[in-house]
Amino acid sequence: MKDEHQLDPGGLGDHVDCLYRAAWGLCGSREEAEDLVQETFARVLRKPRWLRSQDDIGYLIRVLRNTFFTQRRAAARRPQTAPLSDNLDRLEDRAAISPESRIESAALYAEVAALPPDFRDALVAIDVVGLSYREAARALRVREATITTRLHRARRRLAQALTASETPIAHHGPSSLASR
Repeated sequence: MKDEHQLDPGGLGDHVDCLYRAAWGLCGSREEAEDLVQETFARVLRKPRWLRSQDDIGYLIRVLRNTFFTQRRAAARRPQTAPLSDNLDRLEDRAAISPESRIESAALYAEVAALPPDFRDALVAIDVVGLSYREAARALRVREATITTRLHRARRRLAQALTASETPIAHHGPSSLASR
């Protein structure tokens, strides 16, 4: 195999201009072309290359082209992102809690904390944590009927306290505390 020779790493600089023009033609961007030529040289220099002909530039162009297509395939597999709108300040975040809701929540939780311990425990177990009556009864070590009574009385006291303090709290059902 007389035609075989090793690619001379020192001679790669002779082909930079030609590779750069080819890369620019592939990419369409000067910056991307520079990166592509650099990556091509990095791949070629990682290990010794044996060529069957004297055509170094032909080999380098093939490596450049293969590197380009490999990068494009890899980029196509990555998730694509879309730029954010310039009107971000005008977009409404419907999941955001309004300041009024925060004040109402603070007042609500303050009133819950002020309840007698037995009533507070039942209310927290059912309405805040979301336990079933049976699970709350087991957790608090009382009968299920006791939980029902304490929960009813806790809700009534809470409603009276909130009405007396004139804090407007919208009623969202028994599980509304868990979502705040």
